[in-house]
Amino acid sequence: MRVLVTGAGGQLGSVLPGALDGHEVLALDRATLDLADREGVEAVVASFVPHAVVNAAALTNVDRCETDPAAAYAANALGVRFLAVAASRVGAHVVHVSTDYVFDGRARRAYHEFDPVAPIQEYGRSKLAGEVELERHAASWAVARTSWVFGRRGGDFVSWCLASTPDDVRPVLDDQVSRPTYAPDLAMVLARLAVERIPGVFHVANRGECTRYQLAVDALALVGRDDSTIRRVSGADLARPAARPAYSAMQSLALEASGVPEPRDYRDALGEYLAGERIP
Repeated sequence: MRVLVTGAGGQLGSVLPGALDGHEVLALDRATLDLADREGVEAVVASFVPHAVVNAAALTNVDRCETDPAAAYAANALGVRFLAVAASRVGAHVVHVSTDYVFDGRARRAYHEFDPVAPIQEYGRSKLAGEVELERHAASWAVARTSWVFGRRGGDFVSWCLASTPDDVRPVLDDQVSRPTYAPDLAMVLARLAVERIPGVFHVANRGECTRYQLAVDALALVGRDDSTIRRVSGADLARPAARPAYSAMQSLALEASGVPEPRDYRDALGEYLAGERIP
């Protein structure tokens, strides 16, 4: 199959080509394909004529989305519209990556695919708008909502925590709960959704719920360190522009029913990610 991957410069997009080994992959980062450029999107899709598209491109800086909603909607909603329209013209199946932030965080159990959405910040609203645009304009599509992605050295939350030192004790939130997701595990699921042209909305995250603080503690322990270089804080302590859901863990009722296994426990994935690491 010919598969177009967008957002190839990000921590998820950079591992997607490996998950699609054996297929013809065109992986483009924002410098080579800006989804907000309608003519550019149509030209790339018309030239490559993909059988499937995996869209990992997004503006994911939650606070920037809050202060610059025009940029958020250009990247996360209008860009999806342009990609969906172009893909429908060539009969491509589009797999679009969305977020747990489409939920308001008030649930008492993990959200599943059929729960009502109610984002509480511009990032979540713009990502939900992207889901709507995909459903309206793509002939064949799947949405994969995910959460707390980690998996690229130096570019993710885990790496940020491991870079903490006694002279640089880092504040880590302990009042928000979700499910961490290992980028290579997510990429394997996205590849199956693309290659097998599986339609629908899916929740894709590693098993196991935690706070960001617990995730940091788990990561530090795996490299032989204690939690002395991080400190617990609450969202109110950080006074950031955008609200975050207090609880956004997701479960999937649809994934395994479609023949795709749910990813492993996040602690197993974290162990693989950090295997051999020892940071003094």
